Amino acid sequence: MPLPDEFSIFWTDYLKYRVKTRGYRLEVIEGILKTSTERYFDTETYRRIAVGRHEDRIVMIPYEREGSKLTPVTIHAITRQQINFRIKTGRLTNE
Repeated sequence: MPLPDEFSIFWTDYLKYRVKTRGYRLEVIEGILKTSTERYFDTETYRRIAVGRHEDRIVMIPYEREGSKLTPVTIHAITRQQINFRIKTGRLTNE
């Protein structure tokens, strides 16, 4: 389910570093965080996760939500097979 427009994103220095070294773009990540309909809860890290496409890659973005502030923690390229495995094993649950 997409998030309401009133959410603001706090970009950490670490995430900016990941974006720079991995060739991601902040505006695409912001779009995924705000509009992704594929969202999970990670039962190991207790973080929410948004999944979306960044150019030709599927990415998962763990984030924390406090009030109307979203703080993406990191970004990982991932395969559909890895996502399905994590759902099957209970690591990821539907949010």
